[in-house]
Amino acid sequence: MKKLKLDKEESVILKSFEKGEWKPAKNLKRETMEHQQYARNTLKKDRRVNIRISSKDIERLQTFAIEDGIPYQTLMSSILHRFVTGRLVETKR
Repeated sequence: MKKLKLDKEESVILKSFEKGEWKPAKNLKRETMEHQQYARNTLKKDRRVNIRISSKDIERLQTFAIEDGIPYQTLMSSILHRFVTGRLVETKR
């Protein structure tokens, strides 16, 4: 089996787990349902936005979306979400 390389944060979590510092939730089903609702509320698309974008930029976004196998509006939404949450990372294509 291939050995996984963990980053610093993952290593800390693994060591904590191996020391037995993690305890199961008292009511796992309720906890799971609560966190699923948090995720739904966080990802809920409840506002519409209209913006003007150059044709060239739209065409490039559509190309990237096709390469990723997703609709281009989903890609645009994902990019904006990652930007506002501070998780947008620039990479070369």
